[in-house]
Amino acid sequence: MSKIKKIFVCSNCGVSSPKWMGRCSSCGEWNTIVEEVIQHETAPEERSRLWKGSNGAVRDPKPIALPDVQTGTTRRLITPDGELNRVLGGGIVSGSLILIGGQPGIGKSTLMLQVALRVKAKILYVSGEESEEQIKMRADRLGNLQSNCFLLTETNTSKILTHAVNLEPDLVIIDSIQTLSSPHIESTPGSISQVRECAGELQRFAKETNIPVFLIGHITKDGSIAGPKLLEHIVDAVLQFEGDRNYTYRILRTLKNRFGSTDELGIYEMQSDGLREVSNPSELLLSQTDEELSGSTVAATIEGLRPMLIETQALVSTAVFGTPQRTATGFDLRRLSMLMAVLEKRGGFPFAQNDVFLNLAGGIRVDDPAIDLAIVSALISSLQDVAVPNHICFAGEVGLSGEIRSVNRIDQRIQEADRLGFKQIYISKYNTKGLDTKKYNIEVKTIGKIEELYRALFE
Repeated sequence: MSKIKKIFVCSNCGVSSPKWMGRCSSCGEWNTIVEEVIQHETAPEERSRLWKGSNGAVRDPKPIALPDVQTGTTRRLITPDGELNRVLGGGIVSGSLILIGGQPGIGKSTLMLQVALRVKAKILYVSGEESEEQIKMRADRLGNLQSNCFLLTETNTSKILTHAVNLEPDLVIIDSIQTLSSPHIESTPGSISQVRECAGELQRFAKETNIPVFLIGHITKDGSIAGPKLLEHIVDAVLQFEGDRNYTYRILRTLKNRFGSTDELGIYEMQSDGLREVSNPSELLLSQTDEELSGSTVAATIEGLRPMLIETQALVSTAVFGTPQRTATGFDLRRLSMLMAVLEKRGGFPFAQNDVFLNLAGGIRVDDPAIDLAIVSALISSLQDVAVPNHICFAGEVGLSGEIRSVNRIDQRIQEADRLGFKQIYISKYNTKGLDTKKYNIEVKTIGKIEELYRALFE
């Protein structure tokens, strides 16, 4: 006899409750508690055997001593997409469950279909949103059709896993997790119970068959992945595919990765024939004009293991209204306020009665404190209306007392600036320990205070 159970789940944080409440006791949000009807027809162990092989072999894990665990045997599927390999830490780990989220129309399906068409392996592409004809039309536009890419338009997880066991692919792509439904749950597709149950079944499939699974997920209006928070805890890696649809570039970030670093960044350019990998991010993040403009400087930053140069643009103008405006795009607004306070206190620059607008070119968001020096230079340049020469770049953190602090991996920043043809780079004088500046063609300028920066550039 089936066991029927009703629970009340918060659509914001995913916490469950035996009764309805107007306000969630966990996250404090109002009107987020929804009723979910759950009906388990079979036990979880029996459901997992429904899609096992014909031999009926069941994995029976046993305790093992920690010194006896073998390491270094993790297999990875290396894709032709170098940016995806970088973000995942070197490739797709066998048996991993990877979730990729992003805004509608940003290119998640295009990215995954492009991987399915180019990787030299057997791929099962499951779509619950598009028909085979729609997918074939997109594949024709991408080109490089492969006979080892199989399409399946199905939303029932039992049928999907049965086809996956019979086909024995090297990779399974699900588009999307919100469209799937488990026959063991009496709830609508996309509900919290269905997303949790379907993700659990796919996780058991991936771990027991050692086949990696990609899940494409929708996001809510606040930018978080739709569904219960448990979904992000179940998967092994969470990737965020973001960008402005008014521009051609796309950024692939790592929010969680059990098999690699979360600091890596992948950059793509959307073209008519698909997504192009951008191996040199500075080509998108630097201005192409030769004219020197006030308020524009170049910072040497590092994302993960990748050094890149990014253009910072500042505009300082007289405040029209009583309260000056402070706007920052791609940079922490609170840190911008701190830098302006340091400039006003330590340098005597009048920012209190001026509107300040800051923008990082290319739409990328940077949290590296090494771009402080470039932002300070851009603010002073716009306030004084004096252009900074476009052959100069900056790498340094600004402290509250106005000192220029050292930053990590300064040699890689200098090498990147030297490779791109910059003539001078300003760094902290505390970064020169053990640094051989003679091996670079670029001139390395060292400063220790904001006053020294002002005398070197604006006097």
